[in-house]
Amino acid sequence: MSTLVSAPTTPPATTAGRLTEWRPEDPAFWAAGGARVARRNLYVSIFAEHVGFSVWSLWSVTVLFLGPEYGIDPAGKFLLTAVPAALGAVLRLPYTLAVARFGGRNWTIVSALLLLVPAVPMAVLIEPGVSYATLMVLACLSGVGGGNFASSMANINLFFPERLKGRALGLNAGGGNLGVPAVQLVGLAVLATAGAAYPRLVPAVYLPLIVLAALAAARWLDNVPGARNEPGALRAAARDPHTWVMSMLYVGTFGSFIGFGFAFGQVLQLQFHDRFPTPVDAAWLTFLGPLIGSLIRPVGGQLADRLGGARVTFWNFVAMAAGAGLVLYAAREKSFPLYLAGFLALFVFSGIGNGSTYKMIPAIFRARAVAESELTGDPEAAQRRARRLAGAVIGIAGAVGASGGVLVNVAFRQSFLASGTADAAYLAFIGWYALCFLVTWVVYLRPGPRTLVGV
Repeated sequence: MSTLVSAPTTPPATTAGRLTEWRPEDPAFWAAGGARVARRNLYVSIFAEHVGFSVWSLWSVTVLFLGPEYGIDPAGKFLLTAVPAALGAVLRLPYTLAVARFGGRNWTIVSALLLLVPAVPMAVLIEPGVSYATLMVLACLSGVGGGNFASSMANINLFFPERLKGRALGLNAGGGNLGVPAVQLVGLAVLATAGAAYPRLVPAVYLPLIVLAALAAARWLDNVPGARNEPGALRAAARDPHTWVMSMLYVGTFGSFIGFGFAFGQVLQLQFHDRFPTPVDAAWLTFLGPLIGSLIRPVGGQLADRLGGARVTFWNFVAMAAGAGLVLYAAREKSFPLYLAGFLALFVFSGIGNGSTYKMIPAIFRARAVAESELTGDPEAAQRRARRLAGAVIGIAGAVGASGGVLVNVAFRQSFLASGTADAAYLAFIGWYALCFLVTWVVYLRPGPRTLVGV
């Protein structure tokens, strides 16, 4: 009688930063060292992405330093915070594709070093007398940090088994988002110590951190073998209506988070100038909203797991509309406590919505795969197609959603130009959130034969 003996599982081997094999779904492989390798890559990725988000958000702080000697009105400052959001949104899709094309380790090194492109000239050129055109170029270049989120998420997605992806991606996203309040705290520290005359110190603080992120990626990250971009996946996703529905919802959640994060300090000074006459006064509160929104993002994913992503997203947009309504009322009544409460609520619910909308995307395509497999009798092919489309939709929705940061800053700019207040912008936000919860209901929650189960 013969005895079957299983081959021993060896720890993952690495050659020059490239894993020779990677099988995270194999429990023995995962226990033998795969989990350790994945965690190491996750920690380094969080740090590199965090630095990228901070560089992306530099101008949310820099505009607070630009006093009368720079000759820039509030409308000009809102443009300076809009252009980094625009470039960051554009870069998200190519950055997502770059991971499979060049390798996660290799691209993280390159994307980290690209952060020096805006940071170095900002540390040299920003001083009274610099032209507005120069500032616009520098602000636009800082958008390279916005692409880092997409490539970091695509890379970490390769390292973890399906059962652990949600937690890993949540930690990665949350750690990156914390870069927004972190850079604002750095700005506050500079304002409180050196004063408003030294804006170049803020990007200077990040120069060694950028280099450290690139060195850490070179030393501790790995390229996953066999990673590739699914041929035709983007084209198929672009033709799918759910791609554009989810992109719209992500504009309302992540777009609000990044847009408000960039604009909050300026809006505080304009709405309550008597309370915040100097940049340092506003900076004490600027970081609070992004900090809360970043920390609460994983809660949105957990609620979506328990209650359903569409249901959480629906009620979340109702709450965001109410929050924007409270901000509008407080601004008209000149009530700072209510105004702050309303804005912090917007950050909280934009953070929760980031998590719940992200969870909806794979759930949508899993539900469609179940229906497809009943027709074709091939559940494996249906699930494979679902994963392929879900990955592409996440990339597209992430890029479109980031453009919401541009829309928020442009809305504030136009509102202040037209009336001297932000009332029109708040009304626009209320209208958008109302549209989002109506679309969520109609497409994903309304009972009917075509309703997707489990979204």
